[in-house]
Amino acid sequence: METITDLIKNQPIPKMVRIRQNFDRTCIPVEEIASTVQKELDRKDLGGKIKPGMKIAITCGSRGMTNNALMARAMVDFVKSKGAEPYIVAAMGSHGGATAEGQTQILRDYGITEEAMGCPVKSSMETVQAGLSGVRKQPVFVDKNASEADGILLFNRIKPHTSFRGPYESGLMKMMAIGLGKQKGAESIHHQSPAIMHELVEEYGRTILENCPVLGGIAVVENAYDDTYLIKGLTPQEIIDEEPKLKEISYRTIAKLLFDKCDVLVVDKIGKNISGDGMDPNISGRFVLPQYCSGGIDAEKVVVLDITDETHGNAQGIGLAEVTTRRLVNRMKLEMTYPTGVTNTFLHLMKIPMIMDNDREALQLALMCCPEAEDHDHMKLIRIPNTAHIGEIEISEGLLPLAKANPNIEILTDLYDLPFDGQGNLF
Repeated sequence: METITDLIKNQPIPKMVRIRQNFDRTCIPVEEIASTVQKELDRKDLGGKIKPGMKIAITCGSRGMTNNALMARAMVDFVKSKGAEPYIVAAMGSHGGATAEGQTQILRDYGITEEAMGCPVKSSMETVQAGLSGVRKQPVFVDKNASEADGILLFNRIKPHTSFRGPYESGLMKMMAIGLGKQKGAESIHHQSPAIMHELVEEYGRTILENCPVLGGIAVVENAYDDTYLIKGLTPQEIIDEEPKLKEISYRTIAKLLFDKCDVLVVDKIGKNISGDGMDPNISGRFVLPQYCSGGIDAEKVVVLDITDETHGNAQGIGLAEVTTRRLVNRMKLEMTYPTGVTNTFLHLMKIPMIMDNDREALQLALMCCPEAEDHDHMKLIRIPNTAHIGEIEISEGLLPLAKANPNIEILTDLYDLPFDGQGNLF
């Protein structure tokens, strides 16, 4: 890469400061999480339907969620208190490399194990047909382990989706339609026009509600710091009626970058535990289908430096960046990354951008290739650890006037040079 190194070697990297973005910190105290879950379930029309001896499947997905294992265990304990027999099923479409073992590993990473939960954890890619969708009369599939239960309790976070807008986005309805559908069900939806995905999620989800023993579920909304903001028990009818309202709440509580635009956005790490697209486009502004979604920051160039350990080599979403590092590419596992693309058809998410040998050169390349920059002598660069944690971030000197004018931003440090090591890396 000597030629490229020589071309960019004189590109300066701006001095940075660390800032704190302040959002609403309202949340449920950790010591009250389990009791809140059980209180929400303890209703006649929800948990009251659980009878002694019933086998109850509890769905757990692939998204990283604060207090995930704590809430799952609370659901298990509630079912046990009713004299029933709980077990957890992996409900995550094609994630985990579209293998039962991969999905088990994802749950294990979240602390959801048989030992920690006190019940069986079942993972399989086998499905059975639950019925035909109500409008298009297409087969709808459901996880075989869940289908064998006497009752199903859903468990998922409600949040804005990364590739479509509609009354139901990420949440319980989508978990039924895609998560419980496993690879086969997810592929069935994704291989239809993205323009109607919001319709398909509801249509397939309603088919599951009508044909499977869904008792209800626990819906979770997080605040901007990924703390648990709200826990709500929902009956099947309430999933239909109330989930859209919870989605609207999630739009208000989600974190965002408090800048409209920048020249370069640097994301330290992406991963499936962070977002379905590796990095949440509601933050990064890089939507897989921008004709259907918008939001996030307007960055001329995006640099991704690495992937998380928890993503197990799945680098889906790297194709939304212009520049990456050899470190990331060396850690990327095609056998983990490509199955998701085959399922969701968004093959451009898997494309590998320009590869630089280290972090310094990745930043230099991106900074050098911003013809739309307003002031090339004061480049506007933002660096975030990932799109799930943007409370404290770094910004360049060119953004300081905007930061100082925003009452929701605290300047935490003086200006400094980014601390590249001897190999030109930041970590």
